[in-house]
Amino acid sequence: QVQLVESGGGLVQPGGSLRLSCAASGFTFSSYAMSWYRQAPGKERELVARITNTGGITNYADSVKGRFTISRDNAENTAYLQMNSLKPGDTAVYYCKATKLDRSRVIAYWGQGTQVTVSS
Repeated sequence: QVQLVESGGGLVQPGGSLRLSCAASGFTFSSYAMSWYRQAPGKERELVARITNTGGITNYADSVKGRFTISRDNAENTAYLQMNSLKPGDTAVYYCKATKLDRSRVIAYWGQGTQVTVSS
């Protein structure tokens, strides 16, 4: 049974930090690229950061570059999103996603999301 379970969300003041975790099970974690997306109320879900299966390449949305860091621990089957200098505009539900290309078919799994609220 495939599972992606996010944790670490919560309420934080502007300028604060949070570290999100995404614990994976039920599939070969080290074969999948991992991404973090977010969706604010009334807005479309957007890609925040992505990391390749080996962790060698990372990509970030312009809005979070220099503030957020994506990482992974393949031994622990867990992906992380370190979020620093948080702004009210970062308020959203954050989702992790596992993706793999298999014979021209994309296999993707989503977590259930964790709420991040940045407010004073």
